Amino acid sequence: MTINKYEPVYQQAYEVIRNMIIHGSLPPGTKLVEEKLALQLGVSRTPVRESIRRLEQEGLVRGKTVIKPSEHDLRNSYEIRILLEGYSARCAAEKLSKEQLELLWENVQKGKEGSLEEMMAANTAFHDIIMEASGNPYMIEVIDRMRSLILMCRRKVVHNNPCMHEEHEAIYQAIKTGDGDTAERLMQEHLRHNLEVCLLASDD
Repeated sequence: MTINKYEPVYQQAYEVIRNMIIHGSLPPGTKLVEEKLALQLGVSRTPVRESIRRLEQEGLVRGKTVIKPSEHDLRNSYEIRILLEGYSARCAAEKLSKEQLELLWENVQKGKEGSLEEMMAANTAFHDIIMEASGNPYMIEVIDRMRSLILMCRRKVVHNNPCMHEEHEAIYQAIKTGDGDTAERLMQEHLRHNLEVCLLASDD
């Protein structure tokens, strides 16, 4: 890990370990050994210990072991996302600037083509733009935390949901025309569909 002297080491270690969990480098069931991770990242054990504690609070780790999200975990996380991101989509229909709309459309298009990694990045960016439209940092923090568990099966969701692009485009059109009711409803339907895909994928 390349250390950025302008950012706390524990924050950098946390982000690296979190990404390793989300992207599958540390799959469910992996025991997080402080000494091994510290050596791998080139840091002391203290920032690794702090990172693991934070990941436990976030729900990605239990007893220093990477969890496999249960159906209960996923349903609870999506329930909160459905409520809050639906509201964010309504806010986006009322508040997004022309530049933000252009960026949103750009990510709709990127999500249609390209590699799986590019599609996943576009999917995340699409939801981030809408989420930020709420203008509520506390809400954004809650949504981001709820997405952590979901991101663990994001690859399968993007791969197994052929309707994702059409759903994103429909949400975009509702936001573009300023139709908050429709934007909220379509976002909620989209996330419910994602939940079902995620549950099916987690059974594989």
